[in-house]
Amino acid sequence: MANQLSSINKASKTAKKPKQSAALGFIFITIFIDVLGLGIIIPVLPKLLQVLGHINVNEASEYIGWLTFVYASMQLIFASIMGNLSDQYGRRPILLISLFGFGLDYMVMAFAPTIAWLFVGRIIAGICGASTSTATAYIADVSTGNKRAANFGLVGAASAIGLIFGIALGAFLFAINIRLPFIAAAAFAFANGLYGLFVLPESLAKEHRRKFDWGRANPLLSLLRIYKKQPALASLLGATTIVYIAQKAVEYLLSTFIYEKFNWTPASVGYLGLFTGLVLFSIQAGLIRYTVPKFGQQKNIIAGLIFYAVGLLLIAFVSRGWMLYLFMVPYCLGGLSGPALQGIATDKVARNEQGELQGSFAVLNSISLIVGPLLLSYVFFFFTKKSSSVYFPGAPYILAAVLMLISVFIAIKSFSKPVKKAKSIKATNTA
Repeated sequence: MANQLSSINKASKTAKKPKQSAALGFIFITIFIDVLGLGIIIPVLPKLLQVLGHINVNEASEYIGWLTFVYASMQLIFASIMGNLSDQYGRRPILLISLFGFGLDYMVMAFAPTIAWLFVGRIIAGICGASTSTATAYIADVSTGNKRAANFGLVGAASAIGLIFGIALGAFLFAINIRLPFIAAAAFAFANGLYGLFVLPESLAKEHRRKFDWGRANPLLSLLRIYKKQPALASLLGATTIVYIAQKAVEYLLSTFIYEKFNWTPASVGYLGLFTGLVLFSIQAGLIRYTVPKFGQQKNIIAGLIFYAVGLLLIAFVSRGWMLYLFMVPYCLGGLSGPALQGIATDKVARNEQGELQGSFAVLNSISLIVGPLLLSYVFFFFTKKSSSVYFPGAPYILAAVLMLISVFIAIKSFSKPVKKAKSIKATNTA
């Protein structure tokens, strides 16, 4: 009898693994498609703006800034709302609605007759992009211990691949038709949504759900509540915000920096981007699965942030273009910090608060998307304009490196603060 029960338990465990594996695969693809859309827009949007508005490149750049602002603002407003909705209704419906919303966004942009319709598309994309908080809450639901940080590494890997593949796909399809990249992105989103209808299981049991609370859905109040309840967690979130802002020096300025300093061709920038994406993927999908169990999450955070700072300083003073390939390696090793930061943070809140926490992460990312590109672009402009007394294109990377070192100090201080363990909270069953 004991042997039979043992066999049944083994069979049950074996049956569950493929299901969880399929679910994590779906989350990976969901985040991949989210970032894919951003990647596709990078090479295509300036030309599309020129065509729709009959404007030159300088005027198009102004529209791009406002489109980014609208997208980030919508993410800021809706990240906590989406996270809290997933705490009440479950992760699955929110993820599926967001995916179909992405498909709608890309179709709007593909057939937009005027620039105004592009803003409509970016509003939809910002709302649906807020579903990243739900996706990461899903990972928190189905992961435990060191595996949680490793699975959060999938988020970074999906982002890296999505961005690189998106830029390449956008450039390739643009050569065929200017609107084709958006149609392709819409097809991916709709296909993944349909796939999720049949594959994605719900990760949040009904007994762990809680009612939607507008107080919790307010992004700023949500952050304030975390600060009052969990000072150590609040410090970690503060360090994360600074890291997000500093990262914009590479995400939004690297190509401009390279064009200014080395006069590279777009193809050369693309090769560097491909190399960077592959290194990021290998670190966040592979290396972190060994470093977290071996050294622990705190050491991964500190090491990763120091690697970020070193990489940014090296980029700031690079003297030969080929050196960028070498200097991107320590910068990419900074990716060890992100999943570990999220892993520690998720251990400090209850299961039915994971959506709210991940919503807070998304809020901080949106804030950094509003602040980072504007701040660092202004620094770049100031130190590269003709009237500047000091010509130094690497200035934004010095600032970003300083921000990374500040985040190291904040993170270390947070580790010394008393930790309040996440307790089981009585949830209100809304079924």
